[in-house]
Amino acid sequence: MVYDVIVIGAGPAGLTAGIYARSKMMSTLVLESGTVGGQLVALYPEKGIHNYPGFETVQARKLSDKLYAQAESMECDIRENQKVVDIVDGDQKIIVKTQDSEYEGMSVIVAIGMGEFTPRKLGAPGENELEGKGIDYILPVKEDLVGKKVVMFGGGNSAIEMALIADQVTDTTIVHRRPEFRADEMNVKNLNESNIRKIMNANVKSFNGTDHLESITIEQDGKEMTIEADLAVINIGITANLEILKKWGLELTENGLIKVGIDMSTNRHGVFACGDVVDYPGKYKQIITGCGEAATACLMAYKFVKKPYWA
Repeated sequence: MVYDVIVIGAGPAGLTAGIYARSKMMSTLVLESGTVGGQLVALYPEKGIHNYPGFETVQARKLSDKLYAQAESMECDIRENQKVVDIVDGDQKIIVKTQDSEYEGMSVIVAIGMGEFTPRKLGAPGENELEGKGIDYILPVKEDLVGKKVVMFGGGNSAIEMALIADQVTDTTIVHRRPEFRADEMNVKNLNESNIRKIMNANVKSFNGTDHLESITIEQDGKEMTIEADLAVINIGITANLEILKKWGLELTENGLIKVGIDMSTNRHGVFACGDVVDYPGKYKQIITGCGEAATACLMAYKFVKKPYWA
């Protein structure tokens, strides 16, 4: 079968592209290298999202589930565990190759987020030894936090939002290496009004424990302190691997992301892109902007494939 559009990636942007493509009655294949949900589920499943229109607050996992259900209801062909290894031009079509299959499409939308990624580590003594033994990079479900002393590391929206979730059920501290947070004002306001203990201008000296995390030694203003902890959650960003984009023949910006035009077109004929993987002046990485870019990419793919009289 030759699909009208093949979407690579099943995070919010990829699923939105699939939904819009089906609204245009385009035959649509969505390929995901892992499981549906993308970074939203892989990194922040318990995170509460407060700025997605239509929801006062929605859990990241639930938002992903809703997008997935909508895409399935519109008969997107969604296939998990299909890692795309190459995109090549065929005879009047584009061939998308995965590790074990080949798919043919008239157009392609790349929506792979930050590609293969790993959470950044602090690099402090004891971190590697205690990973999975009280040190984690994803916040567990709230039920597993009850009765634990939780220490969150980070200063962005995700770190604060995770700390606020933990604060609902247990004693919580947030540690940031700078004097102020890099987060939305509303999140900072909520943090300041919570019971969360804040330790600013601080660096980790060591994570301490034998079979399990017991305490954390922190340096603040030249002085060391040791705080008890049962769980440390490190949320200081991710290290992305987007080397595959070069193999796909896509022009990249100096940031290593896909260079797109205002219509989400790439340098390759019939290949469009959206979401965190694209870059342009004024780019703002948010779920809602990725979904908006997906709608544009889909419309451009529709014009490219169907060539309506008004295009």
